Amino acid sequence: MKKSFKPGAMISPLPAVMVSCGEDEEKNIITIAWTGIINSTPPLTYVSVRKSRHSHELIRKNREFVINLVNEELTFAADYCGVKSGRDIDKFAEMNLTPEPSEVVSCPGIGESPLNLECKVIEIHEYPSHDMFVAEIVNVKADKNIVDEKGKINLAEAGLMAYVHGEYMGIKKNPLGRFGYSVMKAKTKKRIGREKHAERVEKNRKKRETKSQGKTSNLQEAVKKNSAGRKQRTEKTSSKRSSGYRAEFKSSKKGKRDR
Repeated sequence: MKKSFKPGAMISPLPAVMVSCGEDEEKNIITIAWTGIINSTPPLTYVSVRKSRHSHELIRKNREFVINLVNEELTFAADYCGVKSGRDIDKFAEMNLTPEPSEVVSCPGIGESPLNLECKVIEIHEYPSHDMFVAEIVNVKADKNIVDEKGKINLAEAGLMAYVHGEYMGIKKNPLGRFGYSVMKAKTKKRIGREKHAERVEKNRKKRETKSQGKTSNLQEAVKKNSAGRKQRTEKTSSKRSSGYRAEFKSSKKGKRDR
């Protein structure tokens, strides 16, 4: 049994993203959940921005923006950039974010974001509360940590978060399935299972190597410290003995003069 409610924007979850816009001193960040993909070839996206927002003016004037995906570490900054106005403050400076130069558009991306989508506005659709800026994605920049050995972007490693009716939620690390798994053939499932197993084995091997290197490094550091400590103790002992010999020699000379 379900209950009816008045019409509302209840689609959830949504990809809360940080949209950077403006040039040089005008650069700004606005956090937006009303965004998505419109077309695949060419790749088209959109952001819907309330007319009263400072970023609305900047995007309309420059017709460019960068969509910066948000991971769990950036959630606090994303919330701040969504509730504070950029008319009076520099959000990059306030949140210690790096304005990273873009390759195709003039506005900067956010250096700490795992993925930056550089966009050029091609259409503006006006609505009562918001305007929808339709844009072509003209360049994509990904952090090296989420690019695998085959040169493929692996967003599952980005630790992304989503916006769920007023709250920020981390995305579950273990997938429930993958595209097409409902109709997947048994042969394909086995092949994917083998590939995943190989990936896990390789990942564990790298972890062991890193751990082993860390232990070796710590051992070397401990040996250095012990060696330095022994050297200092030896020097102190030597210094004390030398001082004692000098004092004894002086005492001996004084005794001779007293005689």
